[in-house]
Amino acid sequence: MNWPGMGDPTKRKKTLKFLGMTAIIAISVGVGSSLIQGQMNLDNPLKVCINDRDTQYVISAKLELYIDKQRAEIPANIGFEDGCQRSLYTLTDDGTIYAEWTEEYPFEIGHFLWSWEFPMRDMEQSKSKIIVNGKESPRFINELLQDGYTYRAEFTSKDYDTSKDADFMPPDL
Repeated sequence: MNWPGMGDPTKRKKTLKFLGMTAIIAISVGVGSSLIQGQMNLDNPLKVCINDRDTQYVISAKLELYIDKQRAEIPANIGFEDGCQRSLYTLTDDGTIYAEWTEEYPFEIGHFLWSWEFPMRDMEQSKSKIIVNGKESPRFINELLQDGYTYRAEFTSKDYDTSKDADFMPPDL
């Protein structure tokens, strides 16, 4: 098969030169973008290790997690991997979340769920809610973590069968 621009030797040379220049530009943009993003994230508390940082801001909060009306366990050691401690972490499986940073930072429930890699895409967000100290939050996962507060996250998965919640039996007579 004869590819367009490859039949005539002069056209072939121009086509290959064009493809080579395009490849060089694409690789340069990709590498440059990665370097710039790396530099911009050096002080992002959600992406860097805090092992060698002097963390002045330390808070803890309690999180209870329910998925499809069943209590789910929050595992210990979230935020620890390959010798790196992240700014949002757990030490035990009792639901206590810790947040640390060099200065005050507006950590949110969603930040913790993101760092834990909680499957938010599998949840029905319109049927889910976050309860803070007994009151439903209008900010949902954007609710700020406050020291000493208790949070209750109630998520409904997209696969949840709501018919299990209803009792179709007639009332007792």
